[in-house]
Amino acid sequence: MVAVGEYLGMPVNFDGLDKENVTFFRHCGSGQLHLQCCDDCGLKRYPPTTACPFCASPAATWEPVEGLGTLYSYAEVHHAIQPAFKAFTPYLLLLVELDEQRNLPDEFDGLRLQGNLVTPTGDMASPVQVERVGIGMRLRVVYKDLGDGFALPQWMIDEDSAQPEVWRYPE
Repeated sequence: MVAVGEYLGMPVNFDGLDKENVTFFRHCGSGQLHLQCCDDCGLKRYPPTTACPFCASPAATWEPVEGLGTLYSYAEVHHAIQPAFKAFTPYLLLLVELDEQRNLPDEFDGLRLQGNLVTPTGDMASPVQVERVGIGMRLRVVYKDLGDGFALPQWMIDEDSAQPEVWRYPE
């Protein structure tokens, strides 16, 4: 075990054998989003893996990405399975497509990361913020400290970007 962190009072364990994820969450702990970039085909990937999903090369370099993206899809949770999330219902689980490498290697691919909708300080978003969010909204990464140099990438509304008209799932 490399480290034990905490999120919403729940333990988060980082196993030393999972080098790719340890490296990813340590980069987040330093306040920067880094993704693996294949040394052979040049495509970035997430989640971190031991080989490129596009060309199978094991050679990769960690490269910083901007951490800006568009909401690709979401789930609005009204019944929290984990007790730690109950106080935050309704909350959003977001799938965010990063600006880097959109539509590569083809039109249905892109770099997509999951996370919750949070405030600029990394706290879970209020119901008012949850109601504002829809597909197409511009988001920015924010980091929630887990302890011991690790952080969890989460997403906040990018107030600096012009927001398009968004689409929400019908009630």
